[in-house]
Amino acid sequence: MTNQNIIVWFRNDLRLHDHEALDQALTQSKSSNSQLIPLYCFDPRQFGQTSFGFAKTGAFRAQFLLESIADLRQTLRSHGSDLIIRQGLPEEIIAEMAQELNVSAVYYHQEVASEELKVEAALQAKLVKLGMKCHSCWGSTLYHPDNLPFEIANLPEVFTNFRNQVEKTSIVNPTFPTPQTLPNLPIISVGELPQLEDLGLTTPEFDQRAVLSFKGGESSAIARLNHYIWQSDQLKIYKETRNGMLGADYSSKFSPWLALGCLSPRYIYEQVKQYEHERIANDSTYWLIFELLWRDYFRLIMAKHGDHLFRQSGLRGLAIAWKEDWERFALWQAGETGFPLIDANMRELAATGFMSNRGRQNVASFLTKNLGINWQMGAEWFESLLIDYDVASNWGNWNYNAGVGNDARGFRYFNILKQSQDYDAQGEYVKHWLPELAALPSTKVHNPAQLIAVEQSRYGVRLGVDYPNPIVDLIKSVQANERIYNAAS
Repeated sequence: MTNQNIIVWFRNDLRLHDHEALDQALTQSKSSNSQLIPLYCFDPRQFGQTSFGFAKTGAFRAQFLLESIADLRQTLRSHGSDLIIRQGLPEEIIAEMAQELNVSAVYYHQEVASEELKVEAALQAKLVKLGMKCHSCWGSTLYHPDNLPFEIANLPEVFTNFRNQVEKTSIVNPTFPTPQTLPNLPIISVGELPQLEDLGLTTPEFDQRAVLSFKGGESSAIARLNHYIWQSDQLKIYKETRNGMLGADYSSKFSPWLALGCLSPRYIYEQVKQYEHERIANDSTYWLIFELLWRDYFRLIMAKHGDHLFRQSGLRGLAIAWKEDWERFALWQAGETGFPLIDANMRELAATGFMSNRGRQNVASFLTKNLGINWQMGAEWFESLLIDYDVASNWGNWNYNAGVGNDARGFRYFNILKQSQDYDAQGEYVKHWLPELAALPSTKVHNPAQLIAVEQSRYGVRLGVDYPNPIVDLIKSVQANERIYNAAS
């Protein structure tokens, strides 16, 4: 009788280290003398359009994904295996492959968002009919749900309450070992890695102003971690520098690799603990783990509330009269609002697929609290462009910034001019992305609308020509949108 084989379905877990599904499948294959079939499917549904008509997976995201899959394939080959690549609906491709290759089981890491859950459910239904087993693992968070002091259904609605309970009673599981070798593949065509053009996209040009040349894959993820923590020794000052916007090392920049599972949060945790043992333990080393805990929280909140995060009324169910002002939204997208901090961040996003956390909070606040525009439009724009797009973190953060999420504290907004002074006092970041303002002194660069005619001539900045006039009055717009928000509360 022919030995039965096992499929390991890779999704947002593009690594070999700390990979529970792979570890379990490898254990099973050894006991049953089965062959492993690592598989990745390019699902065409992920390359369609969002509800507002944006590319669901834009060029920057897609390029990072392709690099990550190429790296995974190379790593698997170096371990004696390979990565099977297919294009199509995973639930159909896996079921067909399972029949053709005498597969007994499929192992994979489960997701929490509705689109991914529907695919899982469809696959499970097909495999059950075929008499095959599905083994799903939880492998995307720092803390495993089994180790939490509450069921997901009882997850606290306030992050601080969640953090206090988890830090007091929960443990972080150790990482799963990285396999040294893997079984050979059965006879099968491995398939070609598609190009961006095959996915309906064009290759984006690298902008030299980018904070970092991000490259997808587990190899690059480990290299970045080693650089940030061990080689440049930046971890010890993470808390002080994390709100920066300019430069490669103001923060860890781990998020793109975390988003695709090229880097395990538990691996980061172990590296931080080793750093604390060998070098120093302080507020900064704790704060990196604290940020991983926020990431856990958003994913668990999505597991608890599901599609409520995607609804316009958000988790709080607030029926706010949001605008769909496409003219102003386009100016926000393009970085042409007349507010340098907003424009610089939006131009960085459009040119690189990345933006600092401080920038994200400011542009989200401006869109929702100053322009009063539907926050879902902003969330989908981020989904299209961000190389570190994580469905739970993105939609959870937009819920929060729009004031419709759990733990949201009413109509809170960012004072854009004060934020500019606090986090870019000399205007270095603004000038980096808005060269038309390069000649302005730091005292004037954040509010060019106040330039009188002689100053515009002196600095070569004609308002409405070289740089746009503000599209709203900051104070009046906040007041107007607060009235709208309070009417719904």
